[in-house]
Amino acid sequence: MLAIAGGKGGVGKTTTALGLAAALPDRPLVVDADRDMPDLHALAGLPADTDGPSLCPEYDCHVLPVPGDDAPPADRQLARLRARDTDAHTLVDTPAGAGVDATIPLRAADGVVLVSTACAAALRDAAKTASMARAVGTPVVGAVLTRTLVRPPNVTDLLGCPLLATVPEVTGRPLDDRRVRERYEAAASSLPATASL
Repeated sequence: MLAIAGGKGGVGKTTTALGLAAALPDRPLVVDADRDMPDLHALAGLPADTDGPSLCPEYDCHVLPVPGDDAPPADRQLARLRARDTDAHTLVDTPAGAGVDATIPLRAADGVVLVSTACAAALRDAAKTASMARAVGTPVVGAVLTRTLVRPPNVTDLLGCPLLATVPEVTGRPLDDRRVRERYEAAASSLPATASL
């Protein structure tokens, strides 16, 4: 299970979760764990009010929207997902920030992919997210920088992980752009084998 995480909202975590899912084999499951901004279903073009995962043909994955208020707590839901008997990847679109809601998916994951834009403030927040992940014993396996083709100097030192891809800024729906999809394919192929759980 991979947590797709970053310290700031609006840096492209949800787009990255779907972009990586589209590039991975065996129809991965993408889980929305962001109760404050649950928009994974909308980006995938699926309804929010489903009881379980829905197939998203456009990205060849399954999408599980944020569960309703009567659902079990997030830590139990993620533990149940971890116990699934499947070879398919599970990606968790995490909430931004440093609160408990952001920490639960980091703790449940086998690895973390950081997502940030190239601006200094977003990179600092991504570095804080990396520290949170390491504090709960989860390795940071890589980073994706969105809305840029620039590789900031020392970014791998700041984040403490390899840079998997830089994803260009495009107008409209990013995942409709061939260049963006190619960058996510490169990122997915660069994931360490140990992160493919």
